[in-house]
Amino acid sequence: MNLAQGVQVVSLGLLSLMVLGAALGVVLANNIVYSAFLLGGVFISISGLYILLNAGFVATAQILIYVGAVNVLILFAIMLVNKREDFAPISSAWIRKGVTGLVCIGLFALLSTMVLTTPWLIASIPASGEQATLLIGEHLFSDFLLPFELASVLLLIALIGAIILARRELIVNEPASGVDAGLMLPERPREGVAVGSDP
Repeated sequence: MNLAQGVQVVSLGLLSLMVLGAALGVVLANNIVYSAFLLGGVFISISGLYILLNAGFVATAQILIYVGAVNVLILFAIMLVNKREDFAPISSAWIRKGVTGLVCIGLFALLSTMVLTTPWLIASIPASGEQATLLIGEHLFSDFLLPFELASVLLLIALIGAIILARRELIVNEPASGVDAGLMLPERPREGVAVGSDP
């Protein structure tokens, strides 16, 4: 084993430990904000694994999409909800934890069996190398154009919904007046401004 292979093995071990540690932190952390930050650590560690596989484009897309968009969206959702409610202890919580542990062990055993029994044959097709980004772009805008556009429309709808939810909140106590009253969400009163007066 030469120096380059040693560095790859050590990097693989460190990144694997980072993924497992951060994933356990996501599940076991009591604070949901810490869980969201640890989820970003999981995504970054996975992008490091992609770099070890010489998949630079996928690693960059992992950081841009999952860390820069999905994880930030989760953090915004946590901050916007701002539900001030303390967690109450649940009776017989050990039963739920036991069932969850059994399901996780079963999934781990299933995936491990699949990995060990699958014949991992190396393809005879040569590696794309520097042409990988070009090939991904060709497939994305030819074979997978419709799912790509549908995903962009769904993300736009989610963005508009997030803006509406952040801007207004439904006041349940006010009676509905008119046909379109169910579609209107009254505006929250601003701090420091009396309700009903001009700002």
